[in-house]
Amino acid sequence: MSKRESSKHKLDRRMGENIWGRPKSPVNRREYGPGQHGQRRKSKLSDFGVQLRAKQKLKGYYGDISEKQFRKTYDEANRMKGDTPENLIGLLESRLDAVVYRAKFVPTVFAARQFVNHGHVTVNGKRVNIGSYRVKAGDVVAVKEKSKQLVIVLDAVQLAERDVPDYIEADHNKMTATYIRNPVLADVPYPVVMEPNLVVEFYSR
Repeated sequence: MSKRESSKHKLDRRMGENIWGRPKSPVNRREYGPGQHGQRRKSKLSDFGVQLRAKQKLKGYYGDISEKQFRKTYDEANRMKGDTPENLIGLLESRLDAVVYRAKFVPTVFAARQFVNHGHVTVNGKRVNIGSYRVKAGDVVAVKEKSKQLVIVLDAVQLAERDVPDYIEADHNKMTATYIRNPVLADVPYPVVMEPNLVVEFYSR
């Protein structure tokens, strides 16, 4: 098992939830945490612990992005007009790697970042290889011509376990996706309950 795969499984076990909704998640078999004392770690969390857990879960879901990058995204959401938790979700979903994942060009969030980093994706016809690149409403994300026949792409398109959400318009024949708008929390097809309001409370302490 690769280091990346191992860390994904650890995160699921630590959270006690199948946060990506994957069929192979170990949580489907064992709901307790990893390690020697995992089965005994059921003590009640403090308010801080609940907030920290919500932050780790949301941050982990998007490929376990760095704390520095996640905090920067929160600060931006906080400066924007409107509801900060909803702004945070909108900013996270507008990441290029998130759009590539939502459009079903690749099977996982982790694969999406690698796919973008390796230069397989264009935005409005220009190659972009930064996973955190912010996609705007109306932008067209496309898989490069040479990359359309990659096994990882062909397999992902056939995945029955998730659908493309309505804020992205995907054409799997052309392998393009138009980002329609920034979603709100209720629009995003998370397999588990995400609580961005607790993330805001965590950073507002």
